[in-house]
Parts: sequence; structure tokens; C-alpha cells
Amino acid sequence: MSDLYQQIMNQRGSFEQLLERIPGFRGYLDKAHRRTADRMLRDHIASLIAARIGRLVQIEKRLLDNGGLGYMSKTASIKTKLQTYHDRVKAAAPGYSGFMEAIKVGEHELDQLYSFDEAQVRYTDRLDEALSALENATTKEAIDGALTELDNLTVEANQAFDLRDDVLTNLSKDLSA
Repeated sequence: MSDLYQQIMNQRGSFEQLLERIPGFRGYLDKAHRRTADRMLRDHIASLIAARIGRLVQIEKRLLDNGGLGYMSKTASIKTKLQTYHDRVKAAAPGYSGFMEAIKVGEHELDQLYSFDEAQVRYTDRLDEALSALENATTKEAIDGALTELDNLTVEANQAFDLRDDVLTNLSKDLSA
């Protein structure tokens, strides 16, 4: 091989480095990476919620096996709320707008969205704690209390997710004004 060929091969950069040298293309790549990261984050949060739903199903079976037929209405209601929460997170509008999309999400709004997404992760931790309380409850009063706490937490988590949607909704209202 020629020395020139070897020199070119030794100095080559990545394809992304080449594309970053095209004016305006670096910003496009950054946006694409942000959209990918946003999708990955929401998929991760949704998978955490799905795991909590699975855990609730296992606890529900244990309750039923121990004569807890009377709890099934409450656990089914909580499970529905958790599934709704999961589906909303999974299908949420992206936190980072594409190049040609009508709603442009700026850095400030993006920071707000990421704060709400971080809160969703904290809600999955709190759901774990509430599920542990239900799992460890042995008396009717303790089970009722744990179910009420879990139900309240699922409602609160959905309300917190509404706030995330409000950031995007207000952005779209700004466009129509």
C-alpha cells in the first residue's frame, strides 16, 4: 500500500465527524440524538411501570389465593390506572421536536420535560414502596390501607404526567396565538 493511502486511513474520522463539518448539519444530528434519547428514556420509564404492573398481578394472585376475593375490584381498578399510566408514558409526545415539526421545544422547555421524566422515575420507586407495603400487609386494615395508598399514588402519578403534557400543550397554544 502507498504511504498516502496509509496516511489517509490513519487520519480518517468517523462519518459523523465528516457530517458535522457540513454547515447546519451538526444541529440536525444533535436533534436526532435528542429524539432518540427521549424515546429511549420514555421506553425505559414505561418498562419500569410495566414491571410494577407485573408485580401487582403477582400480589393480586397471592391475595386471591389467601381468600382475598373482596380485594379484586380494588386491585383491578389500580391495575387499570397503572396500565393507563404506562400507555400514556409509552405513547407520549416526544420531548424533543424534529426539524420540520410544528411544535418547537426549546432548551428551557426540554429541561422542564426532563424534570417531569425524572419525576416519573421517582414515581416508579414510590410504586415499589407501595407494592412492598401491600405485599407485607397481613391484616385486613393493613391491606385496605396499602391498597388506598397505591391507588392514590397511581392517581398522583397520572396527574404529574398531565403536567408534562401541559408543557407541550402550552407550546402548541403559543403557536396558534
